[in-house]
Amino acid sequence: MAAGDFADTFPGEMELARQYGASRHTIREALRTLRLDGTVTAARGRTSRVAAPTPFEQPAGALYSLFASVEAIGHTQRSVVLRCDLRTDAVVAARLGLDDSASLVYLERLRLADGHPLALDRVWLPASWATPLLAVDFGRTSLYEQMRTSCGVVLTGGQERIRAVVPTIEEQQLLDSPPQVAALALERLGCLGGIPAEWRHTLIRGDKFSLTAQFTPSSYRFTTAGPTDPTFPAPQGVRP
Repeated sequence: MAAGDFADTFPGEMELARQYGASRHTIREALRTLRLDGTVTAARGRTSRVAAPTPFEQPAGALYSLFASVEAIGHTQRSVVLRCDLRTDAVVAARLGLDDSASLVYLERLRLADGHPLALDRVWLPASWATPLLAVDFGRTSLYEQMRTSCGVVLTGGQERIRAVVPTIEEQQLLDSPPQVAALALERLGCLGGIPAEWRHTLIRGDKFSLTAQFTPSSYRFTTAGPTDPTFPAPQGVRP
C-alpha cells in the first residue's frame, strides 16, 4: 500500500490469500486491523479500498515551518527552487515598512511531501540582512533554520491571514492539482521584535493541508474583507 500498488483497485480476500500465500482467515484478520486503524475503508456491498491520505495538520496561531511540520510527522520534505534572486517590489516593501525601492531577497519554491507537490511558497526578505541566503541550497532545508544560521535572524511572531482561492491554471499544473480542488492562500507577516522581517505568500493544496485551532468565545475576529482587499494588519508603528 505504501508503494501505491493498490491505489487503483484493492484485491479481494481470495486474491490476497493467493498473492501472499496466506490463509483467508489470516487475510481477514489483517484487513480487520487495517479497517480499524483507518488504513483501509470498506462498506457493505462495496469492495475495500485504501483510504485517502490524511491532510497535513498545522495548529493555527503558531509560527511554524512547513519543512519542520512535514518532517515531524514522518514525511520527507523537499523543495524545487524556482527563483532565488534580488529584486524590488513597492507593494511588498510597504508591507515590510521599507522604502519602495528597497532591495529584497525573493525565494520561490515548490514544496514537495514524499515527492508530491504540496505548496507553492513565495517569500520576500529585506536584502539588508538576507543577502547571504542567495548562496543557500534550499532543496532540503528550512528557510527559518537558514535565517538563523546564516543571518542571525529568528522571528519572534507575526500575523497570518488564510483564505480559500481557486488556483490559476499555471498554479494547478505546478501543484499537480485537479481543477475541482481549491487551495489555501496563506499570507504571513513575520516579525522580529515587532519589526517586519518577512512577507510570505504560500499556496497550499486544500486537499492535503488543514489548520486546527483551540479557541475561546473571544478568540477570533471575523471581517468582511474580500479576497482582493489589499489591507493586512501590521504591527504598531509600521506603515501599512
